[in-house]
Amino acid sequence: MAFFIGPGNTLGQPIPIEKAHEHIFGMVLMNDWSARDIQKWEYQPLGPFLGKSFATTISPWIVTMDALAPFLVDNVPQSPSVLPYLQHTDRFSYDIRLRVDLQGTDLLGQKPVSVSNFKYLYWTMKQQLAHHTSNGCNLRPGDLLGSGTISGPAKSERGSLLELSWGSKEPIDLGNGVTRTFLRDGDTVTLNGVCDNGSIRLGFGPCTGKVLPALEI
Repeated sequence: MAFFIGPGNTLGQPIPIEKAHEHIFGMVLMNDWSARDIQKWEYQPLGPFLGKSFATTISPWIVTMDALAPFLVDNVPQSPSVLPYLQHTDRFSYDIRLRVDLQGTDLLGQKPVSVSNFKYLYWTMKQQLAHHTSNGCNLRPGDLLGSGTISGPAKSERGSLLELSWGSKEPIDLGNGVTRTFLRDGDTVTLNGVCDNGSIRLGFGPCTGKVLPALEI
């Protein structure tokens, strides 16, 4: 997932954690695609670079923080205690149910491959924003900050194919003899997110992208 910045901050002026919520406008689903073959080659010594920089997909509309307020839940307990500039006691985690579906040319329809929940994130968006600006980095209205992979405690709640297949050592069974460890050309990935507390239900719209064959260079 990801959140959009509303008001920005002046270069050189960090955003304190107690005011971080004032700078967060709303949220979308986000798939920051990973080219694992490129990433594996370049991450030592460069770290993630071209393997992460080539494509990002987001859902079609922004859900505002006001709309998400009924779905607030307790933050994940943090141990050891975080540094003072990241400490806050107010709730800023959300019960957003997430699902990842996969459709391929060798599959009959979409197959669910993972379910998770935004509430599993260890760090809150307020902490992420406060840390990002702690060195004076200036954010601008419309900037987009991603949460990172959202995985839960169960195996079925792992948030990426790399985790689901345990580094390709455990192929994912999609039925009828079809398996995956990594995505193939022609695969379509759809992220879904919904909030439902029994009286209010809202969705984020599908976050869909299709893997096409690489261009020859």
